[in-house]
Amino acid sequence: MATATQLFSRVLLISCTLFHVARPELIITLVNNCPFTVYPAIQPNAGHPVLEKGGFPLQTLTHRSFRAPDQHWSGRIWGRTGCAHSNGKFHCATGDCGNRIECNGLGGATPSTLAQFTLHHGHKDFSSYGVSLVDGFNLPMTVTPHEGKGVCPVVGCKADLLATCPEKLQLRSMGGHGHVVGCKSGCEAFGTDELCCRNHYNSPQTCRASTFSDFFKHACPATSTYAHDSPSLMHECSSPRELKVIFCH
Repeated sequence: MATATQLFSRVLLISCTLFHVARPELIITLVNNCPFTVYPAIQPNAGHPVLEKGGFPLQTLTHRSFRAPDQHWSGRIWGRTGCAHSNGKFHCATGDCGNRIECNGLGGATPSTLAQFTLHHGHKDFSSYGVSLVDGFNLPMTVTPHEGKGVCPVVGCKADLLATCPEKLQLRSMGGHGHVVGCKSGCEAFGTDELCCRNHYNSPQTCRASTFSDFFKHACPATSTYAHDSPSLMHECSSPRELKVIFCH
């Protein structure tokens, strides 16, 4: 005869199994509305699996959808631009991940616009998401959730900041002699502890907005623009069916 403890354990196991089965499938869709090919890159945080081999080409006016992990996952997505094969080597002008098409978990070169995600967490199957310009800007990008509950706004940066980027922050192609391909953060451009929120400045009390982060914030208020920017800019949406990342929205 089963003991009360055994029966409770079985009920708990069934409840957990039912909860797992009932969790809706979450789809991530990447959309390229830019008039050129973008190479999306996906980097998981430590301990989480690489999705879609970490990167692929996405032709103009096309999209690619894939199923997100059913368990907790966190990481970032960005778009690489100006990508080409030259002298037998693949390279991107912005967001490059070690001269690879498939980044396989590697991070990307800055400056780049980042979409950040934490999927399947909390008691209501939250998906948190936000767009960050802390590492600079290379592409307009938004994140749009579909069929979620709670706080589920569209966030990101629709402005083309390459056209208005201050000269001191400009990243130019052709070794600095070509057109503007990226807009650096103040940290990357000048490297000071204050702008990088390092050492003494690495706390919410001492890490402050700067004239450089204010440039990004004024153009794109629904983004994070410095290391200790408002945590409320990472939104929690319960059980969305799809998270759509749109380049050049």
